Amino acid sequence: MTALADRLARTQRWLRAHPLALDGGLALAVLVCMVAGSFAEPNGPHGPTFGTRTPEVRSALLMVVAAAALVYRRREPMAVLAVTGALSVVELVAGDPAAPVSMSAVIALYTVAARTDRPTTWRVGLLTMAALTGAAMSFGTLPWYAQENLGLFAWTGMAAAAGDAVRSRRAFVDAIRERAERAERTREEEAGRRVAEERLRIARDLHDVVAHHIALVNVQAGVAAHVMDRRPDQAKEALAHVREASRSALNELRATVGLLRQSGDPEAPTEPAPGLGVLTELVTTFRQAGLTVEVARADDGPAPPAAVDLAAYRIIQESLTNVRKHAGEDARAEVSVVRVGATLEVTVLDNGTAPAAPEDDGGGHGLIGMRERVAALGGVLTAGPRYGGGFRVQAILPLTTGAEDAGAARRAAWAGRAGEDA
Repeated sequence: MTALADRLARTQRWLRAHPLALDGGLALAVLVCMVAGSFAEPNGPHGPTFGTRTPEVRSALLMVVAAAALVYRRREPMAVLAVTGALSVVELVAGDPAAPVSMSAVIALYTVAARTDRPTTWRVGLLTMAALTGAAMSFGTLPWYAQENLGLFAWTGMAAAAGDAVRSRRAFVDAIRERAERAERTREEEAGRRVAEERLRIARDLHDVVAHHIALVNVQAGVAAHVMDRRPDQAKEALAHVREASRSALNELRATVGLLRQSGDPEAPTEPAPGLGVLTELVTTFRQAGLTVEVARADDGPAPPAAVDLAAYRIIQESLTNVRKHAGEDARAEVSVVRVGATLEVTVLDNGTAPAAPEDDGGGHGLIGMRERVAALGGVLTAGPRYGGGFRVQAILPLTTGAEDAGAARRAAWAGRAGEDA
């Protein structure tokens, strides 16, 4: 049974690949049926009889030409229908005894209906039925009400209906296939988008971790090198800070890079991402590096969502790192975290005299990363020099992901920016 199914499947594939051969076989089968029908007498004394009449030479030529035209029915369906229809009318008008040349016109009409649209099928089908049935009723040897004439009308109508049904089914199957392919492409695009977003998030985390801790290590190492000979105790303390900062950097790098491991990896990290709950520890590391930082918080209430909590932490971390790197030796920083309605406002100010790193060099990736973080949450980030000196970074993060909250966050951001400018 399996061998037979495989053979049939191979045959179907071969016929699809060689449609002209299939049409040639169909034309030959139609020719055999027409020739056999031309020898049959449907109105015998005891029913249809075979061999009581023979077709004329003219009828045989018409049958051969009509069958040959069917070989090209896929390439030129309308032209083939016109040829076979005309040959059928000629045989119905002049043939005696009549040969079933109209069988080729029925096949051609089916092809037109199967390969065109419904309005075309209606127009061409009605015209063909009217021409063939009218010729048979008007010029045939049988009475106009003979069942052969009604049968011709029925066969042409059924051919048009069958072709239209096949065309509709093919269109339905193609639509289902196209929707399935589109859904597959959509799933692949969505998966690619999520991978890209996750890659971007990990890249931002890596930048924040490396920029923060390496800056602290650089500062403390410079202090240790400067006081090594004169103040060994202070140098030892600076080196201890270097060791602590490097350990923290390694832990955060391990947690961030560990997200790239497989889900079944037993070494995958389980620690939560940093957030405002460890803001005191973050500020302490900067104070140990020599940066004066003041913190003001008014964010009592339910804990913010994890994404907002992480974004606020990273914004403060990156901003303080930029202050330590670019604002000068005597710079002071102020950090405020305030809950205002459905938003969380994070502000970092400094009084430095040196300009912040421009966004087109290596230091600018921090500001770009902060903007991307805030935009991903539906919030707004503003960053720029302060009037009278220093730099200001403010992020307004919605505590929910609704569109109205995002719009409120944007309006609040612009209002805060206008107040700052004033």
